[in-house]
This record gives sequence, C-alpha cells and structure tokens, in this order.
Amino acid sequence: MALSDPIADMLTRVRNAVRNRAKTVMVMNSKVNRGILGVLQHEGYITGFDTVDDGRQGQIRVALKYSTTGEPLISRVTRESKPGCRRYMRVDDLPRPVQGLGIAVVSTSKGVLSDRKCRDERIGGELICTVE
Repeated sequence: MALSDPIADMLTRVRNAVRNRAKTVMVMNSKVNRGILGVLQHEGYITGFDTVDDGRQGQIRVALKYSTTGEPLISRVTRESKPGCRRYMRVDDLPRPVQGLGIAVVSTSKGVLSDRKCRDERIGGELICTVE
C-alpha cells in the first residue's frame, strides 16, 4: 500500500509508541525520516536509531527515550506542513514551541535542521513538524 505522507506516518508511529511506553518503534526508511530522527536524537528526544534491511525499502528502528521517572520526553508531535498545504517560513518567522523548550523541525537547503540551528545559520525552509 502506498502512503501519501510517509512523514506523518512516522510521526504517528512515534506518537503512538510513546503513548504506549514502548522502548522501540519501527518506521519506514527514507532520507527525510532519517533527517528528522537525526534532529530528534541531537536534541535529546530519542536515544538513537538504526536501519534494518527487510529486502525492500528498509525500516528504521527508533529507540525512544524516557526520563528517570518513566515519563516520556516527547509529549506532543504536530505535523505542520502537509502534502496539500506546504508551510515555508523565513528564519524570523520560525515558531518557538513552548517558549523555546520544544523544537521545530525544518527542511532547508542544507538538510533537515532544528529551529535553533536555522537561527544560527540564518536559513529558512519548510516547517515539517513541532515537537514538545
């Protein structure tokens, strides 16, 4: 079955796994998904991820991260730019989720970056999602 929005599928799988307190979750392998997961790992929302060959496109095993009390670090994931309505933002217009405690994931000409890195490099792009 073909997916019309693989990014939204990945975010929904992560959201559901965090809600169920799962340790790992399998998502579809793509360059954008690896970029988003790289940002989440760099910002400390997930422990790590690795690719698993399944004979087709492949899958990514994501190791989710929880606090010492068992509370999930990801409380909310929102898909901002959708295939039917893309949201492009200049660097000055990028959102600051939870007054800077969350992150916004942005697809730029230099790859997938967090909103903090976009502000440092003074570059805008497509706002993919926000993570709180």
